[in-house]
Amino acid sequence: MRGARAGSLVLMGLLAALSACGPVPVEQAELTCLRDARLAERPQTNVSLGVGTGIGGGGTRGFGSVSVDLSGDYLMGRDPSQVYDRCVQRRSGQMPRRPLYDQPGWTG
Repeated sequence: MRGARAGSLVLMGLLAALSACGPVPVEQAELTCLRDARLAERPQTNVSLGVGTGIGGGGTRGFGSVSVDLSGDYLMGRDPSQVYDRCVQRRSGQMPRRPLYDQPGWTG
C-alpha cells in the first residue's frame, strides 16, 4: 500500500510540473524563438581570453575558453523562418504575429 501511495504522489507531482509548462504569450515565444532561428542559420561562437595572477604569488597566467552553439536545425539545413514558425507555435499554441524576416532584431 505504501509503495502505491508513493507512486501516486510522484505521479501527482509530475502532472503538477507539466501543467506549469503551459503555453506562453505569443510575444514571449517570438523573442525566445529568435535564438533558435539564428542557430538554424549559422553556429554561434564565443571566445573569451584573460590574464590573471596566481594565488600566493604564483605568477601571471593566461586563460581562455571557446564555446560553440550548434543546432540540429543548422546541420539538417532547415530554413530559419520555418524553425521560427514551428518554435513559436509549439511554445504559444499560435502562429507568429509577423514572419521572422519582419521581426525587430532579425539580421539574417
